[in-house]
Amino acid sequence: MQTLLINDVNKENIQKAADIIKLGGLVVMPTETVYGLGANALDKTAVTNVYKAKGRPMDNPLIVHLANAEDAEKYAYTNELFYKLAEKFMPGPLTIILPKKDTIPYEVTCGLDSVAIRVPSNKIAHDLIETSGCPIAAPSANLSGKPSPTSFAHVVEDMNGRVDAIIDGGECDIGLESTVIIIKGESAEILRPGKITYEELCEIIPDIKINQAVKNECKDIKPASPGMKYRHYAPSAPVLLVEGEDEDVISFFRNKQETENCGILCFTEDLEKLSLKNILTFGKSDDEEAQAHELFDKLRRFDSMNVEKIYARIPSDKGVGLAVYNRLIRAAGFGIIKANNIQEYKNGKKEKEHRDNRRTAP
Repeated sequence: MQTLLINDVNKENIQKAADIIKLGGLVVMPTETVYGLGANALDKTAVTNVYKAKGRPMDNPLIVHLANAEDAEKYAYTNELFYKLAEKFMPGPLTIILPKKDTIPYEVTCGLDSVAIRVPSNKIAHDLIETSGCPIAAPSANLSGKPSPTSFAHVVEDMNGRVDAIIDGGECDIGLESTVIIIKGESAEILRPGKITYEELCEIIPDIKINQAVKNECKDIKPASPGMKYRHYAPSAPVLLVEGEDEDVISFFRNKQETENCGILCFTEDLEKLSLKNILTFGKSDDEEAQAHELFDKLRRFDSMNVEKIYARIPSDKGVGLAVYNRLIRAAGFGIIKANNIQEYKNGKKEKEHRDNRRTAP
């Protein structure tokens, strides 16, 4: 497939991309979170082609992107809480799952009677949706399982030749996918954390819950949201998270740098204590927004280093840090090492489980 690369984003080229969407084609668009692989959400064949282009499992539902929150009425059964959330967070990096109307085909929702709705704040995405005149179903524009793309170069690497067009929107502002919540009566549950935090959502929904899949491996579930079931966001080399006191973690990293062909993903302040061999940082330990912005780019960079394994710092699980933690723990296939007790991990079955997970995950 010949892919049209749109570097000059103007009204004429947005119209070209919109025409591709209308005709059932696939267009990669930038959003404020990550790049999305878009298709007309009302076109069953186009939606099926999204899964094929990504190599995405057919039980992992897609998010429907709209130009305005009010447009949700055409595709979902809304309520007062939806509009209360929309008033504060839309357009923006929040996805809300609602009961779907028949206008949305089950190919989008993977057979579920609910649909995920988002209104992106990125101007290019907004203009493309508005010009297309249809809702756009769009997962992240990466090959399934790889780190999500946060730059034009990432998308070209994964999707050139697989889609009809790619729009260059530079670097994404946030760097992690949207927060996903599902409304349950007068309350809600967080299914995937993002830039809109648990703490912010509590201001509107004091009793909002966090689904166990955010931090824990849940294999035997039918996912209601992207990012709940499968290993995601992973570079080619296995990723393992290192847990422990700062001094123990640094000592662990030093030992691994001396004895293994490995990469190290650490905090900025760790640099002065380690050699610079195959080491990348993703922000200061107390700067979760910087970590979110840098994470996927840094995970992708390890592929060019030809390392055999990647050891990574564990971020905070508060605020935006929860989203960073969620992505990293899935990139690692839920593999965590205690920095001061390496042998316990190596000699146990967990290392074998981690290897098996990486072989079988999509």
